[in-house]
Amino acid sequence: MNIEIRPIQTNDEYRAVEHLQREAWDLTDLDVVPDHMMITVQKNGGLLLGAFGHSDGTFGPLPDGSGEQLVGFVFGFLGLSPDGRLKLCSHMAGVKPGYQNQNVGYRLKLAQREHALARGIDLITWTFDPLESRNAYLNFHKLGATCSTYLQDVYGEMRDGLNIGVPSDRFQVDWHIASAHVAGRLGGDRNRLTLSTLGCSLSARADGVPILNHPLPGTPSDPRMSAIRPHPPQTTMPLAGDRVLIQIPADFQAIKSADMALARAWRMHTRALFETAFAAGYTAIDLLFEEGQSYYLLKKDWRPQER
Repeated sequence: MNIEIRPIQTNDEYRAVEHLQREAWDLTDLDVVPDHMMITVQKNGGLLLGAFGHSDGTFGPLPDGSGEQLVGFVFGFLGLSPDGRLKLCSHMAGVKPGYQNQNVGYRLKLAQREHALARGIDLITWTFDPLESRNAYLNFHKLGATCSTYLQDVYGEMRDGLNIGVPSDRFQVDWHIASAHVAGRLGGDRNRLTLSTLGCSLSARADGVPILNHPLPGTPSDPRMSAIRPHPPQTTMPLAGDRVLIQIPADFQAIKSADMALARAWRMHTRALFETAFAAGYTAIDLLFEEGQSYYLLKKDWRPQER
């Protein structure tokens, strides 16, 4: 795919971002960040980057007839951390349906990092649903973001198609873009991080890094779904040791589509686990995906180190 990433500049491009928001999250007009706000943010220290696919018979033109189409964007504004540190708050990142899972989002985040570093900013933060395994894999495993902050029901009851029906709990992730941890992930260290190298089996009994919450077997899903719906366990392993694993559903949207009560049960179960772990000094530093199962890796007393 022939993709160019650059700052959004023209009125037509800003309006294309509005349209892509509707496509990516099934938003109503009420929930779309409007062009006038994005323009103001962009002109006052914020950052709105677009990924443009050049017309090759696959992409249609922008409204201005430029022969390219917006297929993704990332939008952020300047903010302050609790200790007064300047950071970039990455508010939205979306990819057009049909172009997802093709590294467009990954490339947008790398470009966002380069722009921030060029401005002397070394911290980018954003929020996302911790039960969305695919997003977690990008954020933690590929980009090297970390999290020790859990936010309950941040946005209240949401109206978009992806988030309706469950409390809008979020991880606030920290992307220390000048750290050795991030440099290692972007340099390929993530390929050596697997459950087996961590000394943990995929059986019901973890023999190395403990899995705190072995799910209970689920019931077969409806005929349109091939997965089994796991249920959160009634009890969990004690929180102890240098590293622990917390399992989440591999496909939370499929669970929501089939059984909203089960989706809410997973929300409350993992909320309690993550809040307890973060309060005890653990930080989520990776999302491991093996044999169709997803696990967060948490480490005690983790701190980023500069390169």
